[in-house]
Amino acid sequence: MKKLLDRIPPFFKNFYFLATFFFIVWLAFVDSNDLFMQAQLSSKKAELEEARQFYHDKIMQVKNDQAALNNNPDLLEKMAREKYLMKKDNEDLYIVVKEN
Repeated sequence: MKKLLDRIPPFFKNFYFLATFFFIVWLAFVDSNDLFMQAQLSSKKAELEEARQFYHDKIMQVKNDQAALNNNPDLLEKMAREKYLMKKDNEDLYIVVKEN
C-alpha cells in the first residue's frame, strides 16, 4: 500500500486539488442541475425560442392583414366572401368541392 501511495504525484495529494476535483465531479454528475439536465434545458429553451419566433411572425402577419382590411373595403368584402362564405341577399352561393 505504501508503494502505491508513493507512486502518486504529490500534486494529486494536495487538499485543494482534491476538493476542487470532487466539487467539479459533484456539480457535473450528482447535483440536481448536472450536465445532462443543463443539456435538456438548453434544447427546451431552443424549442421555446423557435416557437416564440413563429408566433411573433404570425402576430405580425395578422396585424398586417387587419390593417389592410381596415383600409380597403373591397379586400374586406373579398375576404368575407372567400373565407367566411358570406353572400348578399339577392345572390346564390355554390360551393364546389374537388375530389381527389
